[in-house]
Amino acid sequence: MRRNETQKISDILKACTKEAHLDQKLQETRLIENWGKLLGPMIQNSTNKIFISNRVLFVYLESSVIRNELFMMRTRLLEALNESVGENVINGIVFR
Repeated sequence: MRRNETQKISDILKACTKEAHLDQKLQETRLIENWGKLLGPMIQNSTNKIFISNRVLFVYLESSVIRNELFMMRTRLLEALNESVGENVINGIVFR
């Protein structure tokens, strides 16, 4: 006997993560992972610490020159990072 109510595993996993309120944290983790992929190995190597708090991405950098360049590009970075995840995960970026 075959069931008519079959579901895809991906749909079930999405529903479970949403029900357990893990979907936002997973999106934040994906966004942090995409930081190095979008900006390249040089920026990734000069990044000391990166985290998200209250929908703001905090990035600690070694080089003041890189920090200044990224500061000038922060609106494009914000859009690119949110686009890489597929949702509006962060509202701002702070460079330190």
